[in-house]
Amino acid sequence: MSDLTPRDSSLAWGRRYLMVPPAHFRVDYAINPFMHLEDQPEPGRTWRQFEAIRDAIESAGGTVETLDQRADAPDMVYAMNLGLFLDSDSGPGVVLSHMRYDERRMETVEVESWAQRHGRARWRTGRDGVGAHFEAGDAFPWRGDLLVGFGPRTEELALKHLATDLGVTVRGFRITHPGMYHMDLSFLPLDDQHAMVCPAAYDDASAAALLDRVPEPLVLTEDEAMTFCANAVVVGRTVVMPACPARVRTQLEEWGFEIVVVDTGEYLKGGGSVRCLTNPLDIRLGRDLVTADAGRVLLP
Repeated sequence: MSDLTPRDSSLAWGRRYLMVPPAHFRVDYAINPFMHLEDQPEPGRTWRQFEAIRDAIESAGGTVETLDQRADAPDMVYAMNLGLFLDSDSGPGVVLSHMRYDERRMETVEVESWAQRHGRARWRTGRDGVGAHFEAGDAFPWRGDLLVGFGPRTEELALKHLATDLGVTVRGFRITHPGMYHMDLSFLPLDDQHAMVCPAAYDDASAAALLDRVPEPLVLTEDEAMTFCANAVVVGRTVVMPACPARVRTQLEEWGFEIVVVDTGEYLKGGGSVRCLTNPLDIRLGRDLVTADAGRVLLP
């Protein structure tokens, strides 16, 4: 059992989130293995599940801001993929996602307008299908670096843009599993020492490199990861998650985490869960991401 305390190990970020209420959530197309047009979300349950996630975050001491959903953007509820939001001494900013699929690209227009109203600087890796694709569900600040999954959604070229524009070290990991197409389905930093990792999501070299980055990993089997247990948010020592297999629960509790399970069954119909529905607004350059004179990209 770890002797780390919340004071010296908890993540510095993950207490402020952006969410998009599901006013227009539905399944209009299939861009991942979980989407089926004949299996539509039920609006009443969708709203109750949204409220349960928001309430769980707030009960754990976090805060939630909201952005209205566009009527023509049914997947916009998956707010994690709207962009990578950052604060710095020079002010707030956002790396706008450049979606792989055209069906989601109108979401960026709404986020850019929101960011402009809130005085946020804006960076891009591409636009309107031209340039490198980047989806923020593939990016995690951890232990001073930006960890980025690439392959199904984010392109390898985007890692160079991120490293150069932000002046940080980007460590890339190639995702190969069709059902874990974003990194937030197979990796979850819990605190400065612990993280969930599902090696089956990556090629062998990337899996080994990612495990090597984690001092104390909770290694998930493929079956455990496919419950979406890593698609969770951590607020201090509370983990808000859609499922918690027994072995995972035992280890988390040994490490001193409180587990809150919320039902996200309607959102699983679109291929996302708790992490997909929430986007942290309190990541800080210079604290959570160590800036450098020249950004570097490190691959396995």
